[in-house]
Amino acid sequence: MNDKKLIERIRDHPEGFGLNGTYYPTAMFLTGIDAGRSGGMLRGFTEWLVVRRGECNNLYWHQLVLLDLFPDMRLQGWKDPDHLTPDQHRQAVEHLYSLILEFLDAQSNPRQLGRMYTQYEAMYAHIQG
Repeated sequence: MNDKKLIERIRDHPEGFGLNGTYYPTAMFLTGIDAGRSGGMLRGFTEWLVVRRGECNNLYWHQLVLLDLFPDMRLQGWKDPDHLTPDQHRQAVEHLYSLILEFLDAQSNPRQLGRMYTQYEAMYAHIQG
């Protein structure tokens, strides 16, 4: 099963994978799947999110997904299930799946992926510069 089909299956049947619809456990589950696939499924996801956001930072994708959806969110305590309301958890999980699926489409296009890495490197070269 390819990565996109796997993500769609998890998205469509989270309870079958032991997920309860909250953000942090879902993100950690996907991190585990990525690790089980030797880091290849989400390789470049953080960089893709940074370029998409257009802002250099030192955050990992788990936090960037939240900021993409909730730009004014304070990230301190973001792992705590009470940090988000039930509706925010639902929105965050849906947004996470949407972003990963969009990223997997970009990842499968070598030219698009190359442009993303070029933009990422240019963003950081500018601040080091």
